[in-house]
Amino acid sequence: MAKAPTDCPLRDAPFSTQSPIVDLLLSPPAKAAIEAGAPQVFAALPPRFFSTQAPTFASILTLQALSKMKDIPADRMAALDATLRAIPVTPADKIARCARYDDDRPGVTLPKGKPRLLIFEKITGFRDGPSVDAARTAFQAMAQRKGWSVVVSDKGGAMTPSILRRFDAVIWNNVSGDVLTLSQRAAFKSYVEQGGGFVAVHGSAGDPATFWDWYVDMLVGARFAGHPMNPQFQDAKVVVEGRGQDIAAGLPGEWVMKDEWYSFTGNPRASGSAIIATLDEGSYKPGALAMGDHPIAWTRCVGKGRAFYSAIGHRPETYADPHYVRMLENAVAWAASRRSPCPTPVTRPAD
Repeated sequence: MAKAPTDCPLRDAPFSTQSPIVDLLLSPPAKAAIEAGAPQVFAALPPRFFSTQAPTFASILTLQALSKMKDIPADRMAALDATLRAIPVTPADKIARCARYDDDRPGVTLPKGKPRLLIFEKITGFRDGPSVDAARTAFQAMAQRKGWSVVVSDKGGAMTPSILRRFDAVIWNNVSGDVLTLSQRAAFKSYVEQGGGFVAVHGSAGDPATFWDWYVDMLVGARFAGHPMNPQFQDAKVVVEGRGQDIAAGLPGEWVMKDEWYSFTGNPRASGSAIIATLDEGSYKPGALAMGDHPIAWTRCVGKGRAFYSAIGHRPETYADPHYVRMLENAVAWAASRRSPCPTPVTRPAD
């Protein structure tokens, strides 16, 4: 088995209430401090969410976020934060933190066809197997229809300049958790900014806590706020806004589908995204997560690169919906072509 890398992003960070919970649980002193200072956090979610083996929900949660769920007083959390920060980060802690990363360089054999696509599936956070499998099958079926070349990898080591330069676009398939080392982050960021394409679906921007600001703020352009739970899956009307854009070609003006509907802490329209589709909030029950203007799929241009994100895709059935498949197929073609135009963002919803 290959050794874990040593340049994982949070290797040297102090323990705190902003740490991924998994890193606290991996440290006996830090875990003991939580049990003494705020034992309520362990009652906030089922025990399986606190596993220390990746993929684990504990890698995409912080104590600060859980404290809000349990209404733990701010002064108690401040005291716990101070206690945690006083715990030394040992060499063993650093090794444990890096164990969920990898530097395994996959052998890449590209079949004939263009564009050349890498489907990336490394997951250290929440892994919903059925949605990952359904999305992969859908992208592979598109490639077969269109004559595209596709490689699938769940290795962070695929994010190296020598491998990335062989692909026209990288598809993040429901990727959850902090999955790239510092050198892998730098390679992927450079790949996008120098003209590479990026397509991501659903869970690739659905983590309660994130630890790479460039990815969530610049590449995706929005931070996850939550989704309804009562019920979790609802029929909702998807309204196609970007009718003049390549990604909207062949789509109806609107359609209804059932899924888990994400909301975001800020509107991606305000951060310079070109909106492809929005949700009609009157067609389902967003509750306290209502956004008013509610984008659900959009594009961004980052440097010379092209990025597309769609929050649709928790239920495996969504990847068989003909309208959604058309949107994703258009998005891959757009992102993978360096000749694709960068859509002009609009500041308010279309009439």
